[in-house]
Amino acid sequence: MINNKIELLAPAGSYESLTAAMNAGCNAVYFGVEQLNMRSRSSINFTLEDLKEISRRCKERNVKSYLTLNTILYDHDISLMKSIVNQAKESGIDAIIASDHAAMAYCKSIGMPLHISTQSNVTNLETVEFYAAFANVMVLSRELSLRQVAEISKGIEKKQIKGPSGELVKLEVFIHGALCMAVSGKCYLSLHSNNASANRGACIQNCRKQYIVTDKEDGVELEIDNEYIMSAKDLCTIGFLDKIIKSGVTILKIEGRGRSADYVDTVVRCYKEALTAIENNDYSKEKIADWEKQLATVYNRGFWDGYYLGRKMGEWNDSYGSKATEKKIFIARGIKYFNKSKVGEFKVESHVLKKGDKFMITGPNTGVIKAVLEEMRVNDVVVDSVSKGDVFSLKIDETIRPSTKLYKIVSE
Repeated sequence: MINNKIELLAPAGSYESLTAAMNAGCNAVYFGVEQLNMRSRSSINFTLEDLKEISRRCKERNVKSYLTLNTILYDHDISLMKSIVNQAKESGIDAIIASDHAAMAYCKSIGMPLHISTQSNVTNLETVEFYAAFANVMVLSRELSLRQVAEISKGIEKKQIKGPSGELVKLEVFIHGALCMAVSGKCYLSLHSNNASANRGACIQNCRKQYIVTDKEDGVELEIDNEYIMSAKDLCTIGFLDKIIKSGVTILKIEGRGRSADYVDTVVRCYKEALTAIENNDYSKEKIADWEKQLATVYNRGFWDGYYLGRKMGEWNDSYGSKATEKKIFIARGIKYFNKSKVGEFKVESHVLKKGDKFMITGPNTGVIKAVLEEMRVNDVVVDSVSKGDVFSLKIDETIRPSTKLYKIVSE
């Protein structure tokens, strides 16, 4: 049974994304707290005080929780690192994802389960054997081909390489999301230009920008307008997910802790459906095409296969930012919810919302809800549209709170 063997691991950069990931069917989530994670700048991030609540929500849904602590560490970080690991263990977090040896050693010393981060560049069987003294899971380097992944997987089985848990070491790979031009995230461009280290989670993404090249001898300038030559397209493996599973990995990781809840919802749902289709021998070109169409609706920089199939060494963007085929426009904020009638009340803060519009609702406890607007009311009178300042209501099964936001979805 594939769905019992494979773990679909989703990013959670906020409570909205956490709820969205679980509602969409993930088996595990990963997230960061404080500043010692690789998305300390680009995602909201949780605090140490959130750990118990995250753990509670995950255990309630039978979802595993992994805390990323994967930046390089300096001496002044050690005390905070230990506090984070201690709090994670006390809160019932399932594992720490780390790349610095200090964090690995500390996790081992207190018996905290550990996953080796992709920042550690695990690319061969002997490295797996070395890290097995510390960790039960290895997140393999993103530069490996599926043939190389399969060889490592076979080697673990043949040599019976076991982690601290006593079980065979598990392999984890990225299956979707942003790819970095650097070797598994090890980049110093941001540090050189803005004293903001990517290896400390503070990347300002120099590689995603447009550049002009100047000839130093005669001053002639050339604008590189056909490709953003350092900005890789996003990884998308839904078209060969069956091959990834056959390579022997058991944890499939989706990148995107800096992405929105609707991104998490869409990507997790698509890959969950693909896993079910593979299990039911119903994985077809038609379904793949539909999943790819859905994945294109949320944030992406264009898609390519990464290095798994060895067909091409890098594909670059030809424009800045997202190529999503849909965009969301903020319309209204939640006011209150009427439990008996299952009606949510909202106040319009911008733009216009009309009957027949595709809309989306997000919230920390709601996750993501998408639907077509069939009926809305103002002062209990059915209306065809609402605009800024209007208070309106609509039927909805999920509880609406002041933290709930409503967006209109439009095609690009």
